[in-house]
Amino acid sequence: MDGTPACGDSERVLSFKAHRGEHKEVRVGDEVVVESDSYMVWWQALVALILPFCIALYLFFGLHYPWFILALPFLVAWAILVLARQDLGAKVEKLESNTYAIEAKHLRCCEISTKKAQAIRASILFVGPLLARMGHVILPPPGGDVIGRRRLDTHFLAMQQLGAEVKTNGVFDIRCNKLVAKDIFLDEASVTGTENAIMAAVMAEGVTILNNAACEPHVQDLCNMLVSMGARIEGIGSNRLIISGVEVLGGTDFTIGSDFMEVGSLIALAVVTGSEIEIEEAQPENLRMVQIGFAKLGVHWQVKGRNILVPKEQKLQVYHDMGGVLAKIDDAPWPGFPPDLMSIMIVVATQAQGTILIHEKMFESRMYFVDKLINMGAHIILCDPHRAVISGKTSLQAACLSSPDVRAGMAMLIASLCAKGTSEIANIYQIERGYENIWERLNALGANIQRVSS
Repeated sequence: MDGTPACGDSERVLSFKAHRGEHKEVRVGDEVVVESDSYMVWWQALVALILPFCIALYLFFGLHYPWFILALPFLVAWAILVLARQDLGAKVEKLESNTYAIEAKHLRCCEISTKKAQAIRASILFVGPLLARMGHVILPPPGGDVIGRRRLDTHFLAMQQLGAEVKTNGVFDIRCNKLVAKDIFLDEASVTGTENAIMAAVMAEGVTILNNAACEPHVQDLCNMLVSMGARIEGIGSNRLIISGVEVLGGTDFTIGSDFMEVGSLIALAVVTGSEIEIEEAQPENLRMVQIGFAKLGVHWQVKGRNILVPKEQKLQVYHDMGGVLAKIDDAPWPGFPPDLMSIMIVVATQAQGTILIHEKMFESRMYFVDKLINMGAHIILCDPHRAVISGKTSLQAACLSSPDVRAGMAMLIASLCAKGTSEIANIYQIERGYENIWERLNALGANIQRVSS
């Protein structure tokens, strides 16, 4: 393995201290018991970035270098490496825990199997890079969270404008002789659609203009990582990207940003349990709209450089808009309030004094989990698939729950931690695939968790 190029750190440390006001207990899965205590070191990179980051390195960097090394969280390693080894023909060697050497110079095919593609929605991100490298990709419809219709048209419309032909007959069959730059207006500011278009355009012939592009922090980081590999991208952070195609991408040393979804989850976990938390490298510049949303529920924190400090025993209270108008939290594409935190905000709202409207505009099935919270004693009126009115403060009671998706699962875990009694949460795979080693990390906080398989 001499001379093996190594990529940069794929994880960033988030450490925090928590001081809880009282003992809490929750059972997660078939039988997982959580007891809280005082201190934890929290490791988690932005999973939404790690996936396209790994795919880009695997397909572009692997084209010109025989080997490269990735240090990956397990949940991402499983998704990417299984696809790389079994479907596409890469060679994978495990060096140590969560560290893998990959040889991807010679790929034998461009088809991803149905079972693996349906396990993760991020399998759609193979389309752009495989088209750029091999000119052909066959992909079944990807899986992912059951939170409503999640259209894929944006991905394929962008590929067609770059010169690809798209056929559908149970699977997506996309091919092209070569990718040619185009002035593209995305029909939706889709994060993964934007990432796919970027990864296809960086090696297309000519200058691609990508309008109505998503500009979330993880899209910006992907662009910055590709630039560090030799790509030419202008307008990073805006919804208009100018991408000049290059022939070759090289190696890089790049640090992935923190997961602002997980930071938001930790903040919620702290305030509903009366804890004090300091989160290192939280990138507070990415939390400004999140901070506005939390402030409507009486939550505040202090910015200390790159860290944030969430004080303990905060008085949670709904603050109405001017004139006494009912307060509202709604989601929107970046820089709006992130949709992945809406489920968690509902739980926080149950612990705040007052009434607030939570309006989920982007997904039509995400709100259906609130019946579980209602069974726990929450005062929630589900107005329609997109809107819920929450009145607090309510004392939640333990219940038997099941996680429908990753964010609702974390919301149920947070609710269980502030509920009286012992709760059970089934289908915990949904939580584990978005929060790596979640039970172990809560144990490091001082919790006592026993995960019992069925």
